[in-house]
Formats: sequence, structure tokens, C-alpha cells
Amino acid sequence: MKRKHMSFALIALIISIFTLSVKSASAEETTYKIGTDLTFAPFEFQNENNEYVGIDIDLLNAIAEDQGFAVDLRPLGFDASIQGVQSNQLDGMIAGMSITDERKETFDFSDPYFDSGIQMAVAADNDSITSYEDLEGETVGAKVGTESARFLEENKDQYGYDIKLYDDATGLYGAVRNGTVAAAFDDYPVLGYAINNGEPMKLVGEPEKGASYGFAVRKGQNQELLEKFNAGLANMKASGKYDEIVNTYITTSDSDADTSEMVKVEPKKDVYRIASDSAFAPFEFQNEDNEYVGIDVDLMNRAAELQGFNIEFNFIGFSGALQALDGNQADGMIAGMTITDERRQSYDFSDSYFESGIQIAVKEGNDSINSYEDLDGKTVGAKVGTESADFLIANEEKYGYSIKYYDAADQLYAAVNGGQIDAMMDDYPVIGYAISQGQKLVTPIEKESGGQYGFAVKKGQNPELIQMFNEALKEMKRTGEYDQIINKYIEDGSATEKRVDESTITGLISNNYNVLLKGLWNTLLLALISFALALVIGIIFGLFSVAPIKALRVFAGIYVDIIRGIPMMVLAFFIFFGLSDAIGITIPDFAAGVITLTLNASAYIAEIVRGGINAVPKGQMEASRSLGMTYTRTMQKIILPQAIKIMIPSFVNQFVISLKDTTIISVIGVVELLQTGKIIVARTTQSTYVYLIIAIIYLVVITALTKLAKVLEKKVK
Repeated sequence: MKRKHMSFALIALIISIFTLSVKSASAEETTYKIGTDLTFAPFEFQNENNEYVGIDIDLLNAIAEDQGFAVDLRPLGFDASIQGVQSNQLDGMIAGMSITDERKETFDFSDPYFDSGIQMAVAADNDSITSYEDLEGETVGAKVGTESARFLEENKDQYGYDIKLYDDATGLYGAVRNGTVAAAFDDYPVLGYAINNGEPMKLVGEPEKGASYGFAVRKGQNQELLEKFNAGLANMKASGKYDEIVNTYITTSDSDADTSEMVKVEPKKDVYRIASDSAFAPFEFQNEDNEYVGIDVDLMNRAAELQGFNIEFNFIGFSGALQALDGNQADGMIAGMTITDERRQSYDFSDSYFESGIQIAVKEGNDSINSYEDLDGKTVGAKVGTESADFLIANEEKYGYSIKYYDAADQLYAAVNGGQIDAMMDDYPVIGYAISQGQKLVTPIEKESGGQYGFAVKKGQNPELIQMFNEALKEMKRTGEYDQIINKYIEDGSATEKRVDESTITGLISNNYNVLLKGLWNTLLLALISFALALVIGIIFGLFSVAPIKALRVFAGIYVDIIRGIPMMVLAFFIFFGLSDAIGITIPDFAAGVITLTLNASAYIAEIVRGGINAVPKGQMEASRSLGMTYTRTMQKIILPQAIKIMIPSFVNQFVISLKDTTIISVIGVVELLQTGKIIVARTTQSTYVYLIIAIIYLVVITALTKLAKVLEKKVK
């Protein structure tokens, strides 16, 4: 009997163990996809180790551990997380989300895990504002679409202030620092965290009671997840773990952070001219609003704000920026520039602001290249003068490939996709950005550790500019702003969400037609102004070339030979960089482009004039002179009227050539139609469609001009 009871007990024990094992396995297998914001400190943000932390993240992870489920965290941003839950791509979201009646129609919320509120903050040295009554006549800032913005709008008439709205905390807090707004309103924990981490502000008054934050799932779905969250939250509060997590971020700052004060450096110029690349995403590129953004741009702008100096950017391309710095047309340069011993001989560098690396990329679907040894007999591309090019040259004999060089990234990527080269090498963040923007590339080989990027000035010049950048860089790293800027571009590959699909021709046109039209206008303006000036100069030298005075003929011949003998790109570089440096006055890029096109076209127009005059039979000049008419009178009344009829088709043809030649002027940074295309390609990586659109625009304009020329020619005849 005892043995029977023992058998039943043993069976029951086995069943219990099996049941517990199944439950445990089932719990381990349950993974929920949870969306969160990208940067909403102290609730979610990336720390110095690029790990997502914050009240929301730590609380979620603690609850998951307590309730035995796994979390697949998706830092997509607030709006994208909402859409992800609504479309069933996410199981839930936690992102400092206020529980409102409106949102309850779409979402089911957990028990509130944080009671928020809004509060006023002013600059740390501002003692004049101690209450809402002191805001009369002042401008007060808040973030767009927030509870703070609604509060300010509701109380605007009562307290007599103006409201200025900002897209993010960086702009809002920066406005307080530089005095654009007298006070800022934001969620009090966000303000408290910013102040604890070095933001030079102070809180004023008591927080206004705000909405509570909740964990959300789609209405009617994932109720088991909601129950687990509520149960875990209750356990966290009972054990004291909840208070520990909240106090980690709101009442204390990171003990390991550098708390040293930033040293303010006195600028020595009213405005510092900063040269940069024009298309080197994600470091500098134009976004969909045609504004230059990127890691370099944001870091430099923020450094200027922190140190209180003014900057003027010139996005001229990497080579152009180097020459501008050498020719004293720029005070500094930031363009993803690697610090090397060779460059240190000519430039002074800041502290490194980015540690780069280089990597091989091949076309998606190419399975034949998985190591450097597989490059034997293949062609590998790189951009001229880059770290990638240096690496490829150093290892060319070792791995047996041949190298092909390109001037820009879009050419490099197009060559890979078009099969002109088997592989390419470029900086890893640039490749990563290109892939995130739709480039069909893969990186089968681990990246090589690369050099460090630095902000540069000409050796021995503008030392205060380097010092100001270094101090601001340290401050940005101390407060976490540096990580926010880097992660903004490297992590999601884009500074802004795409408004339309730019992978199609219609999408590209609809999103970029304004900037394309502006580029076309600049092209036409360049061509019209330069051609009008070239006509005047060309006709004068053309007349000189057939003048009876030998000195004039020799002078005209020398002018034509010199101008026609110098390639136009070289002429553009000389005028923009060399001549500016020689005369000590900076020639604007557009003016330099006009001068270049004018000189080039005038030489050819002079030859057209000379040919047209010589095409008129010489006997007419002799007959006229024999009748007693002067040389000048004969040219006016007899020779030129006939010559002009001969010249007109050539003049129109020369104008068309000048219009096409404007593309060359893009080398000195003039944003004409081709340069506009390059800028769009840098952001979208859609080189085929973009250049097709530009080719069609040129075709339409030039065909219209040709037809006009034929009509004009008929009328003259």
C-alpha cells in the first residue's frame, strides 16, 4: 500500500515538474515587441555606451524579469511607435505617453506608472522671473504639440506673454540660453534631468499637475501583456525597486560624468567662415527641406551656440573646402576630415570628434566576395584622397585587385550597382547611411578601424576657434548632447522622416521640384549674365582681331589663345581660389562662376565675330573705302549688318554651350542644376533617377532654345 502511494506521489511529482518546465519554457519563449521613443530623457535615451536606458526602459526590463517574459525593444520614435502598435507591428509601447480620453479610444493603458506635470524653467542667472506674473511682455517657449504648449495657450491672455514653439528640447533649451525666450515650459522630470546634467537653467515655482504616463497596447489586444505589466509594476512599487529606478534619473546625475565647467573663450572675429563638404551623408547633406544637416553641421552649430560665436557655412565640397582653407577664404573646415600626420603639417586640428572606420561593400546578391582574398582579379572602387583609397593602395599587391577612383560617393555607388566595379570601400557610417536610404549593398567583410575626424584650421591661424570647438565638444559629451547628435544620424540613417517615397521618379519630383527649379534658375541666370557680358567683351576683341592696327590684332590674338588654352575647370579654380588669395578679397562663388563663363565664352565669341566679318567679301570694304567712306562708317553700314546675319546661329549655339558649361562651375560650390542633383543624390542615393530627371530638364531647355534660334534666324534672313 505504501508502495502504491509512493508510486502515485512519484507520478504526481513528475507531472508537476513537467508542468512547471512547460510553463517556464513557454514564458521564456514569449517575447514582446515594445516600441519606445528615440530621445526623451530621462525616460528613454542612449547612455555613453550607446545602450538604451531611462525610467521607461529600466522599469520595463525590471517588470519583464519579474513576470518572466522577454522584451524586443524597438526605439522607433514616439509617432512611429504609435503607428507600430496600431498596425500590429508592435505588441505595446512605453514612451512617456500621457493617458488621455482621446487615446483611450485607440489604446488600452496600464495602471499609471508615473504622475507627470509641467514646470517653468529660466536661465540659471535669471533672477527677474519668480512667478507667472513676471512673464508679462516676455516670450515663453515650449515644444510643439505638448501639454506645456496647451497650458501656455490657455493662460496666454491671463499672464500677457508671447509663445514660441520648438520641435525638440535642444532648440527649446538653447533658446533659453541665448535669450530668445525668457522661460521654457516642459515636463518637470525632463527639465530636472537636463539641469542635473549641466543645462544652465533653474526651475521656478511648483509643477502644474499633469497627466499620468501609462504603458499602452492596441485596444482589445495583448491583454495578457497589460496584466503582466500591472502585476510587475505593483511588485516594483512594493519592493522599493520603482523608487530606486525613478530616483536614479530624476534626483541624481551620473556620478561618472565629467562635471568640470566649460571654459568660455573670447571670439576674435564677428563671423567665422566654415567650409564643409556638400554631399557626405550622414556628416553633411541636404534634407528634404533643402536645409544642410548632419553630424558635422549639428556639432558645429551647437559649438557656436555654447561658446557664443557666429558662423557662416560654405558647403563647397571636400576639395573645395581644403582649397578655401588654404586660400584664406575659410577660417575653419569640418567635413569628416581624417586627422593624419601629413595633414598636421598644414592644418591645426581639434580634439577628435568621431572615430571612423572603413569597410568593403558589394552589390546585394553578390555571394562571391566574403573576404579580401576573394578580391583577387577584381576591381575595387574608392573616392580620391580618402582613407579607403590609402588602404586599397597599401594592400593592392597583397590581395591582387585593381583600383578605380571616383570623385564622389554617388559615382562610387552607381559603379557598384552598374557592375563597373566588383566592390567599393568607404567610411562605414557613410555606407550604413546609404544602405538605410535604399542602396542595394551588403558589407560581407568586417570594417577596418579607421582614423579620427577633426575640425581643422590653417596652421598657426584662428587658435581660438579650435579652443572654442574643443571646449564645446567636451561640454556636449558631458551633457549627452554629443551622443544624441551622433545617434540621430548613425542609428536611423536619417535626420528627418521621409514625406514621400523617393525611390520613384514621381516621388523624387514631387518632393524636390522646388529645389530643382531653383537649381535650373541658377543655371539660366549664370548662363544669361555671363553670356551677355561675354557678348560685349567678345565683340570688342572680335573687332580688335580684324582692326587695321596691328597692335590691336596681336592683343586680341593673345587674349583668345590664353583663354582658350586654359581648361575651364582650371580657370574656375584659379579665379575662385587663386585670384581671391592674391588680391586678398574673397570672390563669391557665383561671381567667380560668372567671371569664368564670361571669359571662356568671350574668347569663342571673338572668334565668331572675326569669322563672321571675314566671311563678308573683302571687295565690299575696298569699294566702300574707294567711295570715301571711313573704316568705322563702312563697318557700321556695310560689313557688320551682313556679318551679324552670319553670326546669329553661332551666337545661339555658343549660348547653348555656355548653358551646358555651367555644370563645370559646380566644382567651386555654385549650386546650379547639376550640383542640385548631386545634393539630392547624397540624401536619397537614387543616382539613376535623379540624373535622368536632370538630363530631361536640360534636354527640354536646350531643345526650346534651339527652336527659338531657328525662328530668330529665319526672321533675320
